[in-house]
Order: sequence, then C-alpha cells, then structure tokens
Amino acid sequence: MASIGTIAVRVFTSVARIPIQGATVAFTQGGFGGRQTLLAVRVTDQNGHTVPVRIATPNLAEGASPGGETPFATCNIWTEAPGYEYSVSTGVQIFPGVETVQDIALIPLPEHTQPNPDNTQFSYTTPQTL
Repeated sequence: MASIGTIAVRVFTSVARIPIQGATVAFTQGGFGGRQTLLAVRVTDQNGHTVPVRIATPNLAEGASPGGETPFATCNIWTEAPGYEYSVSTGVQIFPGVETVQDIALIPLPEHTQPNPDNTQFSYTTPQTL
C-alpha cells in the first residue's frame, strides 16, 4: 500500500541567496525506457517557494527490514528563470508523511545572454544509506 509524501522547492540566487520569484519548476519521475512522467509544474512566489506537490511513496513499514523496498520515492526537479542557467536535480528523495524542501540555487547569466541547454547545471542526490 502506497503512502504520500510532499515536496516543495525554494529557489534563490546562487551567491547572495536572494529568492527568485516567477521561476518555473517542473517535477518529474523516471518511467519506462528513460522517459519522464510530468507530476506537476509550479511557479515560485515572492519568497522563491513553490506550493508543495503530493507524491506517492512506498509504505514506510515495507522498507524497514534489510532487503525490503526502498522507503522513499524519488523525483527530478527541472528549474528555469529568465536571466539564470537551467537547473536539473535528479534523485531527490521523498519520504512518506514528510514534507521535503529542496533548495535550488540558480546561477545568474551574464547580461544580455540567453540560457543555453549546454550550460545546464545538474545535481544528483545520492540515495540514503538506511
């Protein structure tokens, strides 16, 4: 039986940590054949926060014993905002009954520069060793 966890994002500038309003944040999960399933799209508020997204997670009890199911779900977070590099965070973990808040630091682009997918910043969350 599946449980529910939630994830929200806080987006800010990479150096000064100033909140970025109006950033577009897409939440996806990996599917068959490497395809991504879109779970939700959110836009950050004046504080750089998104509204939480509810995500199905494994039941915590099923992951409590060695060799059992992983006790968390994972998702990927795609973030973009005008004037900043793209960001992709993969393997972000969501635990049942817990609200995860993922910080995303966007790197400002030089003035009069358009985002380039080749300059996307990638980050991978290493799975918990429970």
